[in-house]
Amino acid sequence: EVQLVESGGGLVQAGGSLRLSCAASGFTFDDYAIGWFRQAPGKEREGVSCISTRYPGTYYADPVKGRFTISRDVAKNTVYLQMNSLKPGDTAVYYCNLQSPRATYWGQGTQVTVSS
Repeated sequence: EVQLVESGGGLVQAGGSLRLSCAASGFTFDDYAIGWFRQAPGKEREGVSCISTRYPGTYYADPVKGRFTISRDVAKNTVYLQMNSLKPGDTAVYYCNLQSPRATYWGQGTQVTVSS
C-alpha cells in the first residue's frame, strides 16, 4: 500500500520560511512524478511543484517560482519543499502527490498559515 506522510507545516510570519517533507513508502514502480499541491479555503486544489523520473528538471507554478525549491532524497524516499519569502497568499493545506501511469496517491495534507 502506497503511503505519503507529510510534515513540516505550521504558522509563520510573512517573509519567513518553512520546509515540508513527504515520506513515501509502499511503492516499487520507478516511473512516477512526486510533488506538492495546495488548496486554499474556497479555492480549487492547484499544483505547486513536482519532480518526475521520466523527464529532467523540476516544475514550479508561477506564483512560487524563485521562492520555493523542491528536492528529493532517493535513499530516504522523501521529497522536500523548501518555502522561502512566504506570503499570506501561500496559506493553504499542502498535499503531497505521487502519480504513476496507473494511479494517483495523496497524503493527508499539512496546514501552512502565513500571517501578515
